[in-house]
Amino acid sequence: MRFFGSRRVAGRAGRPSGQHDGADGSGTPQGDLDDQELRDRIETLLLRVTGNPRTAPGQPRHDPRVVPAPLSRDRVAAWLERSGFAYFTDSDGDLGGLWHGRLFYFLVLGDRDEVLQVRGQWHREATIERLEELLEACNEWNAEHIWPKTYTRVRDDGSVVVCADTTVDVEHGVTDDQLDQLLQCGLSTGSMFFDHLEDEYPDPLRAAP
Repeated sequence: MRFFGSRRVAGRAGRPSGQHDGADGSGTPQGDLDDQELRDRIETLLLRVTGNPRTAPGQPRHDPRVVPAPLSRDRVAAWLERSGFAYFTDSDGDLGGLWHGRLFYFLVLGDRDEVLQVRGQWHREATIERLEELLEACNEWNAEHIWPKTYTRVRDDGSVVVCADTTVDVEHGVTDDQLDQLLQCGLSTGSMFFDHLEDEYPDPLRAAP
């Protein structure tokens, strides 16, 4: 990782103790530092302060605020609590909650818990006769949007439910800020799709007779 700052301030902050030897040996700097040397000096200074786990002496620091840390259900639960969201844990240990009446799950998947998925389900059901047009609505959304992936499921009783999920591989870890962005992305984009369905299929009970 490279750190950047202004040339003037960084030049003073990154200078090691003692004077910098100039080209004439007088100890006076001769001109500005080139960009690469300036960046290297700033990086060295900041690593002394932040304690980069790969280079700092002593025990490595694994502060998830600044260093990517492994994904876990505990971290997702902590995010939900910090955000003030009400949630539940089901019998499989998965986390879920209701947003605007829609059920969302926050799943940690993969052999090494390296995959994060935010999966939502539209709160309304459709008859099997509506399956084709709902599939078309999902396909149109998927063709025009990166997130979420949208699809339908047919239950044993023949009813159709519409789902949306945002799935991200975080094999190399994730910081708290990155986790916040991914979870917010899953919630907001899923809600956008369900709002789109509400516009396409308005609830007749919400309209005046």
